[in-house]
Amino acid sequence: MENRSHALTTGFFTITLLIAAILYGLWFNRDRVERTPYVIATAQAIPGLNPQAPIRYRGLEVGRVGGIAFDPKVAGQILVTLNINTDAPITTTTFAALGYQGVTGIAFIALDDDKVGSPLLPSSAGHPARIPLRQGFFDQLEKRGKEILSQTEEVTRRLNDLLSPENRKTILGAFEDVSETAQKYRDIPEKLQPTIDKLPALASEAQKTLNSVNALATDVNRLTTGLQAPGGPIDRITTQVERIGSSVDAVAGGLELDTLPQVNSLSDDTRASMRALRRTMNKINDRPQSLIFGAPGTPPGPGEEGFAAPTK
Repeated sequence: MENRSHALTTGFFTITLLIAAILYGLWFNRDRVERTPYVIATAQAIPGLNPQAPIRYRGLEVGRVGGIAFDPKVAGQILVTLNINTDAPITTTTFAALGYQGVTGIAFIALDDDKVGSPLLPSSAGHPARIPLRQGFFDQLEKRGKEILSQTEEVTRRLNDLLSPENRKTILGAFEDVSETAQKYRDIPEKLQPTIDKLPALASEAQKTLNSVNALATDVNRLTTGLQAPGGPIDRITTQVERIGSSVDAVAGGLELDTLPQVNSLSDDTRASMRALRRTMNKINDRPQSLIFGAPGTPPGPGEEGFAAPTK
């Protein structure tokens, strides 16, 4: 009996010591840091996020997740309570996102700020302030992955349409046409070979023609230089033309001096004849019978036979 009581006492002592060690460890490890509560309200999925998950502000740990629960007021919305150190700079432009630790899949809350120097966001236990939750890198990757898959499916569907039996026949027909065209082009060099063989001779003839043209241009240049030289043909022709012009001017002056008086005299005689003709015409108008009987005689003067003195 004494041995049994000793063993029972030893057992109770060991159990009491173990319970005391556990309570001391819990008391010693309890969190004594003062924190401010904040809330995240989101309809996004939060896989891997658990209570007591760390909260990091730009890589620095600033708190722990206090709890995760559904919002009783909004169906489908999740409320995540954040306990953040009071010295953390939580501002009105601070936002949260889900981050993941390595390949373990354990999530944490990553805080960041759109603007440096924004006013602090006040919060209290009675009225905790809300921090918006944005899509993290993996959420964006998942969204883009779905879009890429959709586009891949669309590309696959179009490839299937492109490789349909009708389109394959069309493509094979196009390849056959290209092959025939290539065969026809393969015969072109053989047909052009005689012409290509004549090209050196043609180039030689062209070079000779060019040399002849250069020689002709040189001769023309020499001829032009000789014609325009002082005392050359053009200069002599110009001198002769000037002399002929002077002679013509002299002849014109002589004609003007010799002929002009005769022309003036002839003009005077013509005017006198015209006056006599006008007097004759006036007499005929006055006595038309004179054309038949002749002109009347001159009346006798004083002392002549048949003179009669005019009466008053």
